[in-house]
Order: sequence, then structure tokens, then C-alpha cells
Amino acid sequence: MTTASPRAALVPPDVLRQVRLIELRTRGVVNSLFAGEYRSVFKGQGMEFSEVREYQAGDEVRNIDWNVTARMRRPYVKRYIEERELTVMLAVDLSGSERFGTRRRFKSEAATELAAVLAMSAIRNNDRVGTLFFTDRVEHVVPPRKGRRHALRVLRDLLVFRPEGRGTDVGGALEYLSRMLAHTAVVFVISDFLGADVERPLKRLARRHDVVAVTVEDPAEIALPDVGLARLSDPETGAVLDVDTSDPALRAAYAAHVTAERDGRKRLLRRLAIDEVPIRTDAAIIEPLLRFFRARETRARRR
Repeated sequence: MTTASPRAALVPPDVLRQVRLIELRTRGVVNSLFAGEYRSVFKGQGMEFSEVREYQAGDEVRNIDWNVTARMRRPYVKRYIEERELTVMLAVDLSGSERFGTRRRFKSEAATELAAVLAMSAIRNNDRVGTLFFTDRVEHVVPPRKGRRHALRVLRDLLVFRPEGRGTDVGGALEYLSRMLAHTAVVFVISDFLGADVERPLKRLARRHDVVAVTVEDPAEIALPDVGLARLSDPETGAVLDVDTSDPALRAAYAAHVTAERDGRKRLLRRLAIDEVPIRTDAAIIEPLLRFFRARETRARRR
């Protein structure tokens, strides 16, 4: 496992250009679409006293400072500001199954785009952001920090880091985060969650932290395409299987398996009160994120 050092390693100019391009693109999205949603959904850890000022029409009566009011012989109220100091942690799955895609991009590319938007949203709101990359092991950790320069390092690592492992151990990554994060954080777990037994570590992490599951899918994983005889290779184990995709019974059995796995995951997330943001390789990430923000905002208003 590697940990980001304070000094950035030498980065090729083409990668730096990609980082700047992603920064410009995501900054536009963040400023135009997520300016209010992110801040309203992810509240700070409390309220901090700011000042006492004279009462104005519309002020909350409960905020009246009675000691100052008695001394000054006219009403004064206490003002508070939100203590942000949020930590946003992006746990990104870089296993072999993420290097798969049959439409516009690989799943890993969709995950990188979403992680970049979240990182820039956090930095814009003066929050700390960090990353943890994992496969069947924890591969790389960037400790949470603030600032644009740190955000650019996060973007750079999302682009250039090459994992050693090919398998997936989501549970191990969650356990690592539970030990690593000393204070309450917002944790985005970005993975396809394929075959992952995560209930116990997910439950433990969600006890102390605000956990959001970002599920990354490709259309070919949801419905087996009818392309006749095909040789399929497991990107994590390398195992090869020859199948006849034109067999209706085979496609029906595959669809039933996928549906059962997805439904099971959704039930687990609902039981643990963990929000899910589903993204796909053949669609933009903006709409799923906006739906997530707005659904949370609606729930908060109802409470």
C-alpha cells in the first residue's frame, strides 16, 4: 500500500493537462449545478457562536440573549454559524471488474469522473477530502486535506494510479476506513459491489459515518446480449468460459441471477439506511447525483 507524500511525484505533461481539463470541467458542473445542493445536504458537525446583535424583525425568539437584553434594555440575539469542517472520503474500487465497459467508457472512468466532481464539491465548500483506492487489498491512501492544490493531487492520482491487485475486497477496505477515520466523515464507496459480502463491515462503518454507496454498472452486466457463441473472461481471476448467448434459457437464468443480486444489495442498503447512487457507463453521472442530493434535501425538510 502507498500513502500520498507531501511532495507530488514527477507527473508527465499530458497527465497534468488531463488534470487541468477535469478541474475546469468539474468546476463548471459544481458551480452551476451543485453549488447549493452539496452544502445543504452535507451539514456541518454543529453550530458555533458568532456574535450578539440587536434584535431584528423575523429573528427567532429562542435566540434572544436575555442577559445582554436586560443590560442594554432592548432585545439582543445570539448569532451562530455552521461549523463545516467536514471530511469527505472517497473509497474507489480499482479491481479488474472496474476495467470493463461496452458503451462510452469503462466503469473505472465513470467512477473517476464522479469522484472528481465530489472532490471539487468538497474543496469548494472548504471541506477536507481524501481517497482510498482498493482492489483485493488497500492499494493507496491520500489522507484528507483542504485546498485546491490537494484536490488536484487527488485528481492526478485518480488518473495515473495503477493497482497491483485484480480481485475485490470491499469489506477489507471498509474495515480499514473504520480504523482510519477518527472523526465522523462522509464516505462514498464507489464500486460495482459484484459478489461482495459487505453487510458486517458496512454496518460497522455506517454506525459512525455517513456512508453513501455509489454502484457502477455496465448495460452488458445487467442483460446478457444475444451475440451467439462468445468467450467470456473474468477480469479478476482470468477464468475463461465459452457460452451460447443465443440460448434464451441461459439469458433468462443470467437475468434472474443479476436481479436477485441487485435486489439483495438494495434491501441491505435500505436496512442500514445507506443511500445508493447508481451510475452507468452509458449515461452521464450528473443526473444520478442531482437525484441523490434532491432526495436527501426533501427528506431533511420533512424531518
